[in-house]
Amino acid sequence: LMRPLRGCRGRGAVVGTVTLCLAAGWALQTPGGVSLVVPQPNINATVAQNILLSVEYSCRGVATIEWKHVSSWGTTSIVEWKSGNYVNISMVYKDRVTTFENGSIQLLNVGMRDAGYYFVTVTEEYGTNAYGTIIVNVYEIIYEDLHFVAVLFAFLAAVSAILICFMWLCNKSLHLFQKKTTHKLTASTTEEIELETIEC
Repeated sequence: LMRPLRGCRGRGAVVGTVTLCLAAGWALQTPGGVSLVVPQPNINATVAQNILLSVEYSCRGVATIEWKHVSSWGTTSIVEWKSGNYVNISMVYKDRVTTFENGSIQLLNVGMRDAGYYFVTVTEEYGTNAYGTIIVNVYEIIYEDLHFVAVLFAFLAAVSAILICFMWLCNKSLHLFQKKTTHKLTASTTEEIELETIEC
């Protein structure tokens, strides 16, 4: 009785292993499953800058990628496309969006209204979804105005310094000229007095 039981256990282990291997092989061959990576979830940009909303997705089947923008002004659909197929860009973002095969988009010439949350949805043809979020902060270009003011201030300071030096030189020259003139007048007056004295 012991031998048949061992044989059954051995056969059961083999059957179990074969079943497990078949199930694993079936799972690997069965399409389905999508993954999405967002390498930079926060982006800081300045007005008129181009930004890349970078993601990387992978799936076994054909995927549909959709981007939406959510801000205090509302929710706007940006673009939707199917890998290797159509691209449907919203009229609001026409000529401002470039799509990439990995699911990323580039947004051109951002403004203050482009700040907010960007949601990407990758949907595989068998119904599996993956979601990602990127927060974009947009700042006004204040430093350029400050740079202009600093350059203007430096220019005016340089012109003022040159004018002060010029006025100082003019004042010195005038002072020297007045001394020479006074000296000449004194000398000629003395000569006249001497001449008058001689004539007398």
